[in-house]
Amino acid sequence: MKIGFDNNKYLKMQAEHIRKRIAQFDDKLYLEFGGKLFDDYHASRVLPGFSPDSKLQMLISLKDKAEIIIAICAKDITTDKRRGDLGITYDQDVFRLVKEFQKRGLYVSSIVVTQYEKQAAVERFCSKARRRHLKVYKHYQIDGYPTNTKKIISDEGFGKNDFVQTSRPLVIVTAPGPGSGKMATCLSQLYHENKRGIRAGYAKFETFPIWNIPLDHPVNLAYEAATADLNDINMIDPFHLNAYGKITVNYNRDVEIFPVLKKMFEGIFGTAIYQSPTDMGVNMAGFCISDDAVCRDAGNQEIIRRYYDSRTRFIREECSEAEVQKQELIMEKAKITPDDRPCVVAAHEREEASKTYAGAIELADGTIVTGKTSKYIGACSGTLINALKQLAGIDQETDVIENNAFAPIQNLKTEYLGSHNPRLHSDEILIALALSARTSENAAHALEKLPELRGCQAHITCDISQVDLSIYKQLGLQVTYEAEKK
Repeated sequence: MKIGFDNNKYLKMQAEHIRKRIAQFDDKLYLEFGGKLFDDYHASRVLPGFSPDSKLQMLISLKDKAEIIIAICAKDITTDKRRGDLGITYDQDVFRLVKEFQKRGLYVSSIVVTQYEKQAAVERFCSKARRRHLKVYKHYQIDGYPTNTKKIISDEGFGKNDFVQTSRPLVIVTAPGPGSGKMATCLSQLYHENKRGIRAGYAKFETFPIWNIPLDHPVNLAYEAATADLNDINMIDPFHLNAYGKITVNYNRDVEIFPVLKKMFEGIFGTAIYQSPTDMGVNMAGFCISDDAVCRDAGNQEIIRRYYDSRTRFIREECSEAEVQKQELIMEKAKITPDDRPCVVAAHEREEASKTYAGAIELADGTIVTGKTSKYIGACSGTLINALKQLAGIDQETDVIENNAFAPIQNLKTEYLGSHNPRLHSDEILIALALSARTSENAAHALEKLPELRGCQAHITCDISQVDLSIYKQLGLQVTYEAEKK
C-alpha cells in the first residue's frame, strides 16, 4: 500500500519533543494521554505508514524516565460501563492495561479512582487492585468543578484528594476511555506538587485533530467523522491566533475548557503557563506526513467508511438521524460522496448486472475484484474467494474449492445447527478452501494469499452477518456495507 507517513521520524521527533517539555518544568511532567495507546487503527488508516502501536513504541523509548497512572471514574465502575471495541467493563480494562504495560517493561505506579464516594463496588475494585500489588489513590467529587476555580484550587478542592506518590520525571496519565478524569488527575497533582515546592508541568498528547495541518484537511475531517457520536467539532484555536497570530487547529471541547484551565494554572502557579490549548499539546504527527496526497485520500476513505458505519447504527437504532446527517455534512466539507470509494461503485455495478447482492475488493495495486451471491455462497464469501484467485493468478472461471466440500458444511448448518441459510459465510468458505488445499495446488496457492488482503478496501451491497464482518476485520480488510438491505 502507498505510504504517506514516516513512522520512524515520528517516533524520534515525538520522544525528543516530550523530553524538551519535561525540561521546561522542574524535571516533572504530567502528560495526559488521549486516544488509544494500543492498536490505534484509526491513525494507521488515515496516516498510511503510522504503526498502530506507535504511541506505545514511543513510550517504550522513554520507559526509563516514565511511569504510568491509570485513572478510572467511580461511576463507571458502579454502572459496569463497557468499552465498545472490546466488550469488557472499564474496571476489567484497567487490569488488562496494567498487564499489557508491564509485559512491555513499562512501570505502572498506581491507579486513581476519580469521583470516589465510598461505593461498595468501588471498594471491591480497590481490593482487587491491592491484591495485585497496585497502589490505589482516591480523588473526590468537587462541587463547582470545573468552573469554581477558587474552591478547586484550595484545601477543600484538590487539597482533599490523595497525593499520588510518583518517582519519575514523566508521568503518563491514561484511562480505559473518555470521561475517566485524566485531566482532573493531572491538575490535582500539579496542585499538590506545587504545595511541596515542585513546579511540575502538564501537557496533553492527542493525535487528532492534527494542529498544524489545515482545518478542512481530510485527515482532520476524518477525526470529526470518527467522533460524530460525541459531536466533536474541529475549529481554529482562537486563543493561539490571538496570542501569536498563527492559525492552528484544535477541537471544541479543549477550546471551551481552556479559559477555566488557564485560571487553574494561574491559581496553582501564580501565572498562566500556556496561552492556548495548542500550547498544551505535544503532538508531532503533522511534521511526519511524507506524502500529503496519500494521506488526503486515506482521510477521505475513512470519512466514507464512518458514514456507512453511522448509517448502520441508525438502522439498528443505536444512534439518532442527526449523527448520519453530520456524516453527510462532513462529506460535503470534504467534497466527496460514497462513489469516491471505488469498491462501492464496482460493487453496485456487479449487483446491477447480476441482479443479486454483490461485493467488491480493491487490492493493493488498484485492481478491483467483484463477487456475488450464489446458491452456495453469500456476497462476502464470493468476493473473498475471487480476490484470493486474483492474487494467486488463477482464472476467475476456475474453481478452487471442490464441489464436494460444500455439501457437508451446508448439511451441518441446515440439518444440525438449525440454520435456514445454506450459503457459506466467510469463515466456512475459508474452511472449505483449506480442506481443498490438501489436494489442490490452486486452493493451496489461493490460501497463501490471505495476508495480502490486509489494508485492502471492500464494500458489500447488503447487510452482512457478524461472522462475515469479524472475518473481514481479522483479515485486515476495511469493509463498508449497506445494512438497510437485508
